[in-house]
Amino acid sequence: MSTVLFAIDTDTEEVIVSESPKGSNKINFIERIKRQDNVILYNAVATLTGLSTASDFDATIFKAMDKVCQMLYNKHRENN
Repeated sequence: MSTVLFAIDTDTEEVIVSESPKGSNKINFIERIKRQDNVILYNAVATLTGLSTASDFDATIFKAMDKVCQMLYNKHRENN
């Protein structure tokens, strides 16, 4: 089983999707999704990124937003 990871490339306005096998430090690139191809996912990942760097970081809110990102990404994959 792997964990899907998200990042934002602000230069190209893309979501970078990667995965990391459980128990591993290795990260494998999956794909880049252009903002215009899925604006909702891009905005959700941007929010997730903002939550991770907040001075008053809240792990519960971060995990909830990560679940939203996972759900949106899975829906994106189903539709493409």
